[in-house]
Amino acid sequence: MAARRDTPLAGDDLFGADAPPQEKGAVGAESTASALTQPLADRLRPATLADVVGQGHLLGPEGALSRMLERGSLASLILWGGPGVGKTTIARLLAKAAGLTFVQLSAVFSGVADLKKAFETARRRAETGGATLLFVDEIHRFNRAQQDGFLPVVEDGTVVLVGATTENPSFALNSALLSRCQVMVLNRLDDAAMEALLARAEQAENVTLPLTEDARATLRAMADGDGRYLLNMVEQILSLRDGAVLDSKALARLLARRAILYDRDREEHYNLISALHKSLRGSDPDAALYWFARMLEGGEDPRYLARRLTRFATEDVGMADPHALPLAVSAWETYERLGSPEGELALAQLVVHLATAPKSNAAYKAYNVARRAARATGSLMPPAHILNAPTRLMQDIGYGKGYEYDHDSEEGFSGQDYFPQGMRRQTFYVPTDRGYERDVRHRLEAWSRLRERRQS
Repeated sequence: MAARRDTPLAGDDLFGADAPPQEKGAVGAESTASALTQPLADRLRPATLADVVGQGHLLGPEGALSRMLERGSLASLILWGGPGVGKTTIARLLAKAAGLTFVQLSAVFSGVADLKKAFETARRRAETGGATLLFVDEIHRFNRAQQDGFLPVVEDGTVVLVGATTENPSFALNSALLSRCQVMVLNRLDDAAMEALLARAEQAENVTLPLTEDARATLRAMADGDGRYLLNMVEQILSLRDGAVLDSKALARLLARRAILYDRDREEHYNLISALHKSLRGSDPDAALYWFARMLEGGEDPRYLARRLTRFATEDVGMADPHALPLAVSAWETYERLGSPEGELALAQLVVHLATAPKSNAAYKAYNVARRAARATGSLMPPAHILNAPTRLMQDIGYGKGYEYDHDSEEGFSGQDYFPQGMRRQTFYVPTDRGYERDVRHRLEAWSRLRERRQS
């Protein structure tokens, strides 16, 4: 890492504001005039890394970023996480902790000229013994050629690059850039982190939010892991003048207008994904397509839908249509290759297939029962006759003795017992008579009769 410097150069920020690393956003740090207009989320921006909530796996005593700072070797990073989890704040505070000048770019508003200017400024700073942390927000929006432009300045140490993205870096960033950066995954803020933010807001404003316990929990849930959005909602609550304590219903009415904007991102996320799942399970392709389209139009990530549809293929279609799972994976891969909007048609095709496929959760139930049996029976050994015996000692103690090679039997089925010694045979998988599983059921019944005959 380049040498530390405690006094940043003035005017380093390309856009003229938020220049060198400083305790920006700490409570009381702004003038009274600016505090009146500055959003609460910005006023409460953490002043130290210890103040950041919800990212203990990175910033705790054993966190990856904490260890980097202790070693004095801050690497170039990609911070991957959802909105409002602290990516920009962490980058700013890393620069402060490492003694680097903080320079910020946004891939939405910046181009090649801005990058060249930032790199040249960083080179001049390095010549005088300074070092630069270049923070690039939404780095995934840069195209491949622009991403390649970071490679030489990262390799020669001109800048420590910290990129922020809400997209999976494996797909959104090119491999050359990824190979030179460490990817740090930021967690969505959990309930405890959200409550810590609420407490911090109350302390800073010297108030207690006029909410019942249920309404307070509802407020945290509505933010869906986004700390910035939580604090924006707190501002709306604090603007009330009547002093009434709000329950969950009153809170929903108060935030209804803002919730519409939020729903454009998540579109009543959990309600709609439940509607899609149950429409598929109910074999209604029209309703399933409607809810699928509603979620896409609301801004839902198609990758999330692909993951849920793949889960449905295993949980609700299962062995009734063994082609459902490979089709789901294929549709998911097609979306990753084509992107939006072309790739969404592959997911729509998958929705229709899953809705019209025969359904069975027999494999899903069998797996859960088998897991419970595995936990209950501990470490029972397999029966000796199905163990391999590659050494003379293992042969002498009975490994492999009595094993019957199924292909040598007339029906291709030996009927031997493969359960552990000391455990009675159990039936976990009970196939239905729907779709492909009907054939599986007939085979299992025939094998069961053969097994009983040969073991009697």
